[in-house]
Amino acid sequence: MELSENAITVLRKRYLLKDAAGNIIETPEEMFMRVARHIAGAEEIHGNTVDYWAEKYFNIMTDLKFLPNSPALMNAGKSIGQLAACFVLPVEDSMESIFDTLNNAALILQSGGGTGFSFSRLRPKSDIVHSTGSMASGPVSFMKVYNAATDVIKQSGTRRGANMGILRVDHPDILDFIRIKRISGELENFNISVAITDTFMDALKNDGEYELLNPRTDRKYKSIKAKTVFDEIVASAWETGDPGLLFIDVINRSNPTPHIGKIESTNPCGEQPLLPYEACLLGSMNLGRYIIKKGAAKKIDWDALSDDINTAVRFLDDSIDVNKYPVPDIEIMHKNNRKIGLGVMGWADMLIMLEIPYNSKKAFGLAEKIMKFISGKARQCSAGLAEERGVFPNFTGSIYDSAGAPRVRNATTTTIAPTGTLSIIADCSGGIEPLFSLAYKRLVLEMELAEINKHFFETARKLGFYSEELKEAVLKKGTLRGLSSVPAEIRRLYKTALEINYKDHIEMQASFQKHTDNAVSKTINMPHGAKKRDVADAFLLAYEKGCKGLTVFRCGGGKKGTFVNLNIT
Repeated sequence: MELSENAITVLRKRYLLKDAAGNIIETPEEMFMRVARHIAGAEEIHGNTVDYWAEKYFNIMTDLKFLPNSPALMNAGKSIGQLAACFVLPVEDSMESIFDTLNNAALILQSGGGTGFSFSRLRPKSDIVHSTGSMASGPVSFMKVYNAATDVIKQSGTRRGANMGILRVDHPDILDFIRIKRISGELENFNISVAITDTFMDALKNDGEYELLNPRTDRKYKSIKAKTVFDEIVASAWETGDPGLLFIDVINRSNPTPHIGKIESTNPCGEQPLLPYEACLLGSMNLGRYIIKKGAAKKIDWDALSDDINTAVRFLDDSIDVNKYPVPDIEIMHKNNRKIGLGVMGWADMLIMLEIPYNSKKAFGLAEKIMKFISGKARQCSAGLAEERGVFPNFTGSIYDSAGAPRVRNATTTTIAPTGTLSIIADCSGGIEPLFSLAYKRLVLEMELAEINKHFFETARKLGFYSEELKEAVLKKGTLRGLSSVPAEIRRLYKTALEINYKDHIEMQASFQKHTDNAVSKTINMPHGAKKRDVADAFLLAYEKGCKGLTVFRCGGGKKGTFVNLNIT
């Protein structure tokens, strides 16, 4: 196993075991074996050989072909034992529920997980509180309480907590919610998203009004122009990067267990819609590791990818059985639905190695093809596990409980996560994002790490256009824009995030979403000069394309931090 300097730095900072004095007491290889043996311990429950699967899990991780979400690397084999990254907790309209949920959230955040909440059930500000005769302060005020609590919780001693706050677009306090991030310093431990309904989108399309509903009474509060609310969303997203949009009705149309409840929220990065008290274990395949040479050409090694998907799905399902849950209700819910989320990283690397520009029809087509392949194999493996171990307990009444549907072990099997620190460990591009820059510095775990794209300089030397002057120019600019010494086809191949039109970003997200059970984490980067009209058009296009949500970030225009993409999965 060869690890980059940045990978070793991140592992030493966050993942490797330390003694009471803070001294590191394991190597990266020992860390991976610790994780592999702990997860493979589940095989004993099912009458299988632990050593065999421990070796399989160890090999796929040390080959940097697959990595589980960060809590699994941090906590497997330790007393804390909490392995999941994604959680959603309910917030009901009572003081008891609000603070019980905050207590549960503290336990989750402390164990390394990220938490999502819908505050849509809370009565609006100035509504009556009959038990005291006072006036309600509204959901935004309680979000501030959650934010302050999160601010003092260090996750696993190395990072601050991350939250997702959701409010339905038909809540009476929606405008206060939309505008909150425009105030400097507010809700810095939250990403926020508006839960957008089909009713709202229809009203927006027809330039009409829609009803705001008081969640306490479920009665009409007032009607409001959809465009008024949409314009406020656009203005805040353009200025700060928040709120994102969560197309809640689209999400619930693919809810695998509608008989158990409706999905109201997601994890902090938005890729994992979950029912109240649900959790999910994530892992990602490093696509750049599945490129092989066939003659002079480079091809995808579909056979190797297929074999490793089987190992990865089994790893994630085993993780559910050995996980130590911070809250009993979460253990019940997760084991009843057994949701896992296998995704990808290294997508931009794969495209570069195959000489396919990121923003091309060929790339969009390959995205759909490879995710269809991964989804199909993952579900096939889940069905195989169901034959061995049984279907998930909430199977009866689920979308799979019908003639011709597969009998599966897991209610969901695929998710596209951002893979922030995981991609540093694997030395690959993050999630399905394009290259951010060919050379830049990123802040990770309160450390500044230099990132230099290895593929470009290797290509420059191979094709004979490398020079020290070119190297200095690339290190200074971070892009190939305007560098005429670089062939045009190479400039197209190495386009960075801000050089790619937002429509192509969304097309890539939509291509992966077509064959992803859960959702897709993707940042739609826009240059500083982007207009509010561009943000509005991006939101509308994402809905039209069938995306489950969207986050837009205008370079140099936002106050939103990058803690989520760098620290969660």
